[in-house]
Amino acid sequence: MLFENQEQLLGRAMYVGQRLDLKAFEQSQRLATNPLMVTAGAQGVAALFRYGVVVLFGLTSIEEAAFLNDIQSFTKDPFEEYEAEEVQLCLSHTMPEKNSAHMIPLDDFNIQRLQVVASVLAKSAILSHYEVEVSHTFERIEPLALSLQQGEGTMHNGHELLAHIGDVLLIQGRMVGRVEVSDKPELLWEEPQYERLHLRMADEYELIERHHSLERKLELISKTAETLLALLHNKRSHRVEWYIVILIVIEVMLTVYEMWGKHLLE
Repeated sequence: MLFENQEQLLGRAMYVGQRLDLKAFEQSQRLATNPLMVTAGAQGVAALFRYGVVVLFGLTSIEEAAFLNDIQSFTKDPFEEYEAEEVQLCLSHTMPEKNSAHMIPLDDFNIQRLQVVASVLAKSAILSHYEVEVSHTFERIEPLALSLQQGEGTMHNGHELLAHIGDVLLIQGRMVGRVEVSDKPELLWEEPQYERLHLRMADEYELIERHHSLERKLELISKTAETLLALLHNKRSHRVEWYIVILIVIEVMLTVYEMWGKHLLE
């Protein structure tokens, strides 16, 4: 039994980089897979996710720093600053009357329950990361939308607009393709008795609501950028049409001038 002498347990999730090479942990002492759980520190446990999140249970600050330093070489595109989520777990029979809103009661700290908790914490950390990123993108797209309202949307650079669309597609691809925020963990297909815990944790961290909110913001950013890009293309098309008209007028004028010159010579 994990942490059998503890009544409370701190879980901490960190989004440390774009990807983790889990093959590097094949020789480590595995406790479970999907997600991968390994021993860490003196008596702690770590959950490792391929999409770059590490969830640590029962580690001291020194052990946490040492573990993060050890996995740095297995982390692709590490972040200088990373998002973190914490949860305070306790055994159900020791649930305190005060501050109970800040604790998640568990019947025991077995590996399956910790896997469920780690999955929710990992997704919450991912959402926190992209909430900040989308917020910054929103700040950049807002002046573009304002200029569109004022009839000045065609003045923007096409590369900038394409970059915004690319950011949106990249975030959507990572959240849906890699993280699968809206899907339940694979563990629950084999261990359905832990689904209630997953639903409680997902509701506690508002995973579905935050995911939908991000999707709406991403859709708005994408639509705004696409609209401005379409206007920019239309403006360039009209400009080309005017260039053609002007060239035709010049050619007609030259032809008329040439005919008028010949007429004078005759």
